[in-house]
Amino acid sequence: MERVVGIGGYFIRAADPAALAAWYRDSLGLDIDENGLWSQGAGMTVFAAFDRGTDYFGSPTQQTMLNFRVRDLDAMLAQLRTKGADVTVTVHDMDGVGRFGWVTDPEGNRVELWEPA
Repeated sequence: MERVVGIGGYFIRAADPAALAAWYRDSLGLDIDENGLWSQGAGMTVFAAFDRGTDYFGSPTQQTMLNFRVRDLDAMLAQLRTKGADVTVTVHDMDGVGRFGWVTDPEGNRVELWEPA
């Protein structure tokens, strides 16, 4: 059986695609080129289906949530706050998994930030 070998991309609708791409570059440090290519660091990727009624993604109209691995969650959240980003106050610790925080991008998409254990 053939299997996928990784995530090849994440595509998101935006009212202003250039501005949203700039926000991800300038606020989260995504080093993307003019074609959107980004070479991420090695590490785990989680694929999980959630119940339709979950509030974990923020808005009930948001169908997916992007999760980025970070080295230092506290530093990333502080960086985002200094840039005026909408960052949740709550940080969630999950034993053996890591720490989680959330930011909402300028288009209203909730993004999860994960500092693996």
